[in-house]
This record gives sequence, C-alpha cells and structure tokens, in this order.
Amino acid sequence: QVQLVESGGGLVQAGGTLRLSCAASGRTISSYAMGWFRQAPGKEREFVAAINWSGATEYYADSVKGRFTISRDGAKNTVYLQMNSLKPEDTAVYYCAARNSLTVVETRPDRMDYWGKGTLVTVSS
Repeated sequence: QVQLVESGGGLVQAGGTLRLSCAASGRTISSYAMGWFRQAPGKEREFVAAINWSGATEYYADSVKGRFTISRDGAKNTVYLQMNSLKPEDTAVYYCAARNSLTVVETRPDRMDYWGKGTLVTVSS
C-alpha cells in the first residue's frame, strides 16, 4: 500500500505562486507514475499534470501548460507541483495520485491506484 499526503495549499492572490508537495509512505514510489488532479466545486475531477516513473517525461493539461511544473524527488519519495501565475479558475482541491507503472504517463483518474486526500488551493481575484 502507498499512502499519499498532499500539503502546500492555501489562499493566494491572482498572479501568485504556490508549491504543492505529495509525500509518499508505505513503499517507494520510484516505480510509480505520478499525477496531480484537481476538482473545483460542482465539477468533475480533472487532470492537471503527470510525470513518469523516472521523471524523464512530463505531461500537462492545456489549461496549466507553461505555468505549472511537476517534478519528483526519489530520495524524499515526494512529488511536487510548482504553480506560477495562478488564476482564479485554478481554485480547486488538488489531489496527488499514483499508478504502479513503468510504461506510462497517466492522465486518467480512473486508472490511478492510490490517492491522497487533497489540499485546497484558493486563488482570489
């Protein structure tokens, strides 16, 4: 089992920055594809960013491309989401997720194996 705990959310003004962290425990996530998803009130959970097991491949939703960066630190068993130039429409609960796979960068929430409980990001205008 893998436990994921997100942190770093909060209230920020439009144009500001936040860095989310996802700390994994229970086992190493070095062989896991990792992803960030978000869910705004009244909306479905949507893909934000993904990274493959080695960190060599990243993929982003069009809405965050050029503003967000996903990364991972194997030594810390942690995945990050650097969020710059935040917009009010980025307001959501952000979730970290993991899929045990060495072959994909996963963007579909229904294919992820483990989820964190989320961290709230609120961007004021």
